[in-house]
Amino acid sequence: MNPTQPRPRAARALLLAFAALAAVHLVALLVRTATGSGGGAHAVADAAVLATKPALMPVLAGYALTRGGPPLMAGALLLGCCGDTLLQIGGDLPFLLGMAAFAAGHVCYLVLFARRGTAPTRARTASAAGAYAVAWAVLVALLWPGLPADLRGPVAGYSLLLTGMAFGSLRAGPLAAAGGLLFLLSDTLIATGIADWPQAPAPQFWVMLTYIAGQAALTAGLLRTTGHPAQAATTGPQPVRV
Repeated sequence: MNPTQPRPRAARALLLAFAALAAVHLVALLVRTATGSGGGAHAVADAAVLATKPALMPVLAGYALTRGGPPLMAGALLLGCCGDTLLQIGGDLPFLLGMAAFAAGHVCYLVLFARRGTAPTRARTASAAGAYAVAWAVLVALLWPGLPADLRGPVAGYSLLLTGMAFGSLRAGPLAAAGGLLFLLSDTLIATGIADWPQAPAPQFWVMLTYIAGQAALTAGLLRTTGHPAQAATTGPQPVRV
């Protein structure tokens, strides 16, 4: 069998496994927050968070491959797994290495958008590019004073690449575009925490909810284009929710 040929049964099983892992992870985050810093429930929830987070993206990568997605898509998701694992370690060096892993994943996504996506109209491209550029500049300016001095440059550079990935996702249709925005929102929530901005209750829950939904939407959106490369190259511009 061709390794890129879709395998529906395996894909369904992996999709269900991903959904189950995501649900366990998110519920465990809420339980961990609700139970404070001690007790048996907190310990169980903490163990569940640590066990499920690194497993999420490999399962989603397996789903993408069984749906006939290209290896580069799986590579982007596995780089996300590397980033997830490094961020769990804590400390400045793992954080920077994790950010580098995510950055490499964004580059993979950008290549996929260029290969398989459909460019919107020039007017829409120009307006969207302007909106994303302004959003990036305003966000960096607001975050800058609260960021540690040694993280300001890396965070600004990474956020520029992330914003570029979110903008590039417009080429892959509305679902992928929503995924790019959710990924951008997730990392923005992380950055506001580093800058000591006021946080919503259970901030890690919201970070992971938007991250998981963003990666899933990017995967689903790209699968719609990579499954039909000829169609993606010939169809006109698609409506994009931004």
